[in-house]
Amino acid sequence: MRKRILGAGIAATLILAAALPMIAGEGGVMISDPYARETPPNAQVGGAYMTIMNHGPATRLTGARSDAAERVQIHNHTVDAAGVMRMREVEDGVAIAKHETVTFAPGGLHVMLMGLTEPLRKGETLDITLEFEDGSTIDMTTPVKSISATGAMKPDKMKHEH
Repeated sequence: MRKRILGAGIAATLILAAALPMIAGEGGVMISDPYARETPPNAQVGGAYMTIMNHGPATRLTGARSDAAERVQIHNHTVDAAGVMRMREVEDGVAIAKHETVTFAPGGLHVMLMGLTEPLRKGETLDITLEFEDGSTIDMTTPVKSISATGAMKPDKMKHEH
């Protein structure tokens, strides 16, 4: 009987792990739930999202690159004094403290793909490389989901403890 319970627990863990893909980088940085949204046929821009968890020393995401686009930048949505939402490049990168989780989600931080080489199609994947201040990189194979897709977590930044 004990073997069945243990087996069921392991099976549940494997199912959860498959549902939230993790990509581990150097220095304790992990990426979960990466995805891009599909684009209309003539769109020149697209967005990619993910959750970045830092289990190592403080770091900074400084850029990204992909063969799927001519230019790739880290962007954020902000609201100006008049209440108008604007999208801007995050010039100095995104600081990620030790044990911090930063969520890239629609309406917030995101990877902006500009000058798409072809439309992003639901069910396909694209490769994105994240670049960090210390020179390290993380390569991600990013699934393309529906244009209405949202990630599992909404907050821009969350602290987590172990």
